[in-house]
Amino acid sequence: MRSSVRPFALIGLACVIAGGLASAAIAPRPTEHGAWAVAYLVLICGVAQAALGAGQGTLAVTPVTPRLVGAELFGWNLGNAAVIAGTLSNTHVVVYIGGAILVVVLALFVYGVRGSDATDAVVAQASWVVNTFRALVIVLLISIPIGLVLATLRKG
Repeated sequence: MRSSVRPFALIGLACVIAGGLASAAIAPRPTEHGAWAVAYLVLICGVAQAALGAGQGTLAVTPVTPRLVGAELFGWNLGNAAVIAGTLSNTHVVVYIGGAILVVVLALFVYGVRGSDATDAVVAQASWVVNTFRALVIVLLISIPIGLVLATLRKG
């Protein structure tokens, strides 16, 4: 495992565990916000973060700089924290700020794997890896505005 992948995997795992613990905590009295937060922690904060880090670590043609990794980690987790806090407190502007941060971070991930199609022979042979990474980014990019609209329409 490349060293640039490790922090995404570790924080992603911590988020999955936090989601499981949150699920256990709300199980006696589940709420709509609680169930949403659990799913968000597991799927977006955890699984998506680990997948983005692994994809970048696998596909990057040149080594990803610690500065880029740090910006991605900080931005992804700050953006997700803002989305969760804004949703749970029914503060739409915080949700929007979090969503905007996540879009910027996704652009950084795309930047981190630039040129992986043509210049890396192993990756070029396994174009499904590149396409899977791109599909993940596209799904996340599409889900951000949908989530923002749903958060706005939701009654507090």
